[in-house]
Amino acid sequence: MNEQDMIKDKLTELRSEHRDLDDVIARLSERAPFDQLQLQRLKKRKLVLKDQIIQLESRLLPDIIA
Repeated sequence: MNEQDMIKDKLTELRSEHRDLDDVIARLSERAPFDQLQLQRLKKRKLVLKDQIIQLESRLLPDIIA
């Protein structure tokens, strides 16, 4: 398995976790008395995942000089 395949697999994993967090955050927000601290932690984790996804995507795309 080459580096690009490993990056693609990791991207798939991170995107899946990111989508799952979307669902969890939505369900948590629907309930009236929700834990604000837990919600903040989930949102922070989601942002970290998004940053990781962007980093990996940039490694897959070649640098194009405009």
